[in-house]
Amino acid sequence: MSNKKSKDELNFRDYIFYFEEHTWAKIEDGKVKVGITDYAQDQLGDIIFIQLPEVGAEFQKGDEFGQAESAKTVSQLYMPIGGKIIETNETLENDPELVNNSPYDEGWMIVIEPNDLKEVDSLLTKDLYIKLLK
Repeated sequence: MSNKKSKDELNFRDYIFYFEEHTWAKIEDGKVKVGITDYAQDQLGDIIFIQLPEVGAEFQKGDEFGQAESAKTVSQLYMPIGGKIIETNETLENDPELVNNSPYDEGWMIVIEPNDLKEVDSLLTKDLYIKLLK
């Protein structure tokens, strides 16, 4: 069982946006890649299962799009902005621990075609997200 990291040990990145429900959004060529933050995976502990939506499903900002299950809890995953799912990270079906090991890279969860890319303006910067955690 992994020990929780201190806030100083957690990894946060400048070039992504954070949603207060502990998901992140990264703009790539007008699409938005989404996953959970290092803080969220650390709080969950060892992730054993990730439930993701079907490609083509549409959600609004704040909607639940899936679940992450660890040995100790099940946590809902929330959309940082509204849009249509155009890709899911199928590797997570067999390797859910990628979310623990690499939450911003190999452990990404979905790619969405945003309803309105301006919605990212309402998300948190790295510094504001870290303040939220304190």
